Amino acid sequence: MPTSFLEIVELPDGRIALRRAEDEESLVVLDFSVEAKAFLQGQHVEVAKAMFNVGVQMAGHLAENNFQHDEGPRVLH
Repeated sequence: MPTSFLEIVELPDGRIALRRAEDEESLVVLDFSVEAKAFLQGQHVEVAKAMFNVGVQMAGHLAENNFQHDEGPRVLH
């Protein structure tokens, strides 16, 4: 992925998106349920920022190490 500035935006439908600053297309979208938003007491945007931050760091780490994975099914925990 080319180097560019990323921005986190709240979409009109309430979802939180990560996208390139110069692009309207979302790279990743988070959709918190009403229950999750209530549990987070309105802090869901801060949680989304933290989730995107860790995700971008992990993607960079994997790219640096030329990460390869099998195309088979994976168990996610």
